[in-house]
Amino acid sequence: MTRWPRRWRDISQPVDASVACWPGDTPFSVEWVAHLDRGAPVTVSKITSSPHNGTHADAPNHFLQGAPGIGEVDPAAYLGPCRVVERIGTGPLRPEEVRRWRVKRGDRLLARTRRRVDPRRFPKRFAHLTGASARVLAEAGAVLFGIDTPSVDFVTSRTMEAHRVLLSGGIAILENLDLTGVRTGRYVLVAPPLRLRGLDASPVRALLGR
Repeated sequence: MTRWPRRWRDISQPVDASVACWPGDTPFSVEWVAHLDRGAPVTVSKITSSPHNGTHADAPNHFLQGAPGIGEVDPAAYLGPCRVVERIGTGPLRPEEVRRWRVKRGDRLLARTRRRVDPRRFPKRFAHLTGASARVLAEAGAVLFGIDTPSVDFVTSRTMEAHRVLLSGGIAILENLDLTGVRTGRYVLVAPPLRLRGLDASPVRALLGR
């Protein structure tokens, strides 16, 4: 029987109106429909937000025509043993760097590329995969790739090749992780997306256990 971790670390970004949004996407906002402070018997809120704000899982249909939405994906990919790997820097993650991680079939990999994550600031430059490095992960049989940046592709990419290669290869994607202070090594990941039927992404509460 697998031992359940005793300690858990939250590696998801907190989300409120100050969280940085992908340029041109819908920012997070909240409206209080009812509130105890206003004499109502309950507090009820309404939120407006892109599902890509904060830490989130991308769905296959985000880039692949006719592919499943996030509510239809198998949540098993987001649960189980994982490895945190590290390559600090804003440049692209090259295939030779990914090969050094010695990816094996069934691996879940979380890439730490920043020493500190500030959810309030959208980075002008950030680490990302190239199409060739994404293919290294797909050919090795990885089941999940997560990164502490807003995207697995560069912000100005027109083809979004890394997304397409990963999703076509059946690799789940987590973006906007907060791996500040997390050491490389083996952990247990719990980060299932919400069952949002047909949507292109879902917020997640990502936890690392050890």
